[in-house]
Amino acid sequence: MKEARRSGDEVFSPSIVRVSLGSAILLGLTRGRLNAEPTTIYLLTYRRGRCTANCGFCPQARDSTARSDMLSRVVWPPFPTVEVVERIGKAFGDRRIRRVCIQSLNVPGILEEIISLARIIRLTSPVPISVSCQPLRREGMIRLREAGVNRVSVALDASTPKIFDEVKGVSAGGPYTWEGHVEALRGAVEVFGRGSVTTHLIIGLGETEEEAVRTMQLCHDMGVYPALFAFTPIPGTKLAGRPRPPIEGYRRIQVAQYLITHGLAKYADMTFKDGVLKDFGVERSLLLRIVESGEPFMTSGCPGCNRPYYNERPSGPIYNYPKKPTLDEVREIKRQLSIH
Repeated sequence: MKEARRSGDEVFSPSIVRVSLGSAILLGLTRGRLNAEPTTIYLLTYRRGRCTANCGFCPQARDSTARSDMLSRVVWPPFPTVEVVERIGKAFGDRRIRRVCIQSLNVPGILEEIISLARIIRLTSPVPISVSCQPLRREGMIRLREAGVNRVSVALDASTPKIFDEVKGVSAGGPYTWEGHVEALRGAVEVFGRGSVTTHLIIGLGETEEEAVRTMQLCHDMGVYPALFAFTPIPGTKLAGRPRPPIEGYRRIQVAQYLITHGLAKYADMTFKDGVLKDFGVERSLLLRIVESGEPFMTSGCPGCNRPYYNERPSGPIYNYPKKPTLDEVREIKRQLSIH
């Protein structure tokens, strides 16, 4: 594959792409054992060096000293793009995967790189394509759609403007603003439609449960799906010393997310005390049925996304289940929620 260039910019048509280790194993690019197979193939744009952003939780951040081949706790080895795309087409044809997710660094020329990669994938397969990227103007969103991208994610990550500024905004030495991200999400909804735009919320950055639920409602009202991540401390990142979120609080937020995104309850229906979620605003019978289904505790994100062990080790504790929780796991979840 020749690498297309435009004067003054970076390489656009990448001959190499990073692939999450689990995705690489599923595609047969490398050997390994999978406790749970990914249902989405996760790709990461390849560049030498780090991202120009400086998010305190990210190994790819400009000031991070973490391994440069990591994102969260996952390793992303590089492979030839042509081989990766060919194997994606076969895996989708064999119904082993449901989606491809292109995650990008914030570097010069990245939009052209994402578009090139999306077009290469689309030439090979009708697999749905998601893109997780920095805020783009409306014109950029339109170009992604025209390249065959089905969904876009712009990650708020933080649940409040103050925390946003501290962990990825100006105070963190980053290029982002809360207002800019919200505007980008609104623009993405205009281009891709309600229900086809995602954002990420990392729980455990210092927000209260009430603040997290309020922001989930804000996103839902905009037509944006709020996907939940549990904060994962990574050595070498600015926030490496921060603890993981309490599992009990994370479970409550997962239930609230499920209720909001399924139109079963709103933030205004719920009761909080000192920032802690005390009542979900639904009948106990409905709440029990939802909890026992196990669905609120499975990975949330684009359709077909299960992100196996992105936030946790297989030995646990499991914050986001990559497959339906077992009866024993549901019993443990009910204990964590104090539901009997």
